[in-house]
Amino acid sequence: MEIQDLLNQTSKLPNVPEVVRELIQTLNSENANYNDVASKIAKDQTLSLKVLRLVNSAQFGLSRKVASIDEAVVILGMEKLKTLVIASGFAGSVSDVKGLDTKSFWKDSFQVASLAKWLSLRTEKVDADNAFTAGIIYNIGRLLLHLAEPNRAKAIQSLIEESKVSRTAAELERLGFTSQEAGKALLDLWKFPAELSDAVQQYKKPLAFDPASPLSAIINLACYLNASIKEDRDPDVVKEFIPKKVLELAGIDPSIIDELDEALHLESGLDALAA
Repeated sequence: MEIQDLLNQTSKLPNVPEVVRELIQTLNSENANYNDVASKIAKDQTLSLKVLRLVNSAQFGLSRKVASIDEAVVILGMEKLKTLVIASGFAGSVSDVKGLDTKSFWKDSFQVASLAKWLSLRTEKVDADNAFTAGIIYNIGRLLLHLAEPNRAKAIQSLIEESKVSRTAAELERLGFTSQEAGKALLDLWKFPAELSDAVQQYKKPLAFDPASPLSAIINLACYLNASIKEDRDPDVVKEFIPKKVLELAGIDPSIIDELDEALHLESGLDALAA
């Protein structure tokens, strides 16, 4: 099959709020009118309620209840609000997905996003907002596959479990393309910045592309750390085997190895959005 076969099933594509797409398109724009963006967020009742519910949760520990998006901007700042809106918008973009535990899927994405942001703060090559957003959407191609072709997605999972092949190999055998390539195609359709779609396409093998993307290197490293956390790997092993060439591409000094204990205990704080 072709990637376009997935994209043609428009009724099955993730339903990401327009204001979230607009916010992502203006992440690095010096002319972005965030007052206008906040106004549009406020008009999306579902999105607003979800964001305000998290803002008012015990996690934020605010001294008083926040009743509006405008108030949230004042108290949290636009940077933090952007994070919550993008995470909430994507987590609410689908409901029931055949063959996919969406709660676990989004918790995983939020963790990768948080680790990507942590890593981005240690390099001048990658913007923190872009890193966080790329982490949220790094696996969007797999979500698309489950939405548009659930039976093929199930067959791929069966092949992985029975033959012990990699997901990339299984996807190429069953589809002729990877979920990363499908993810890039979807993000291009949505007119997201090329830096994001390229990172989604390249993160599994960031050193194999020319030009190489520092953002894809950040996502690769975030996925490595996320897997290490989930598998409860020994911290010394994590530090020993962290890919040094990928660190270099990301513009991160090797001395970051001394800080990895912090990353291995990082929590996204966004799990409530995945519920």
